[in-house]
Amino acid sequence: VQLQASGGGLVQSGGSLRLSCAASGRIYSINDMGWYRQAPGKQRELVAAITSGGSTNYADSVKGRFTISRDNAENTVLLQMNSLKPEDTAVYICNARVREVLTQRYFQHWGQGTQVTVSS
Repeated sequence: VQLQASGGGLVQSGGSLRLSCAASGRIYSINDMGWYRQAPGKQRELVAAITSGGSTNYADSVKGRFTISRDNAENTVLLQMNSLKPEDTAVYICNARVREVLTQRYFQHWGQGTQVTVSS
């Protein structure tokens, strides 16, 4: 199973970016999907998560600015980021709890990360 993230980049404060992460491989089903971020010198933190049923959870720092969504048919999770701030600068990493075809067991999988830089 692989997670491929895209959509990062450089944007000015107040701007928007949309991140996408697609899961591929021997996938039976996907439970939770989410986005984490890690800034230099800081611990990785959860940004937003979404269950297979569509329930969402956001970090307090991004509520009202970020929206997470998913396309279950395409095994894709999206993160729409609006009103970006310099403190949102980090590597954004997608995550999925995947039930694999061969083992029928759930495993956590991580994408490679995509850089988001917000200039002031």
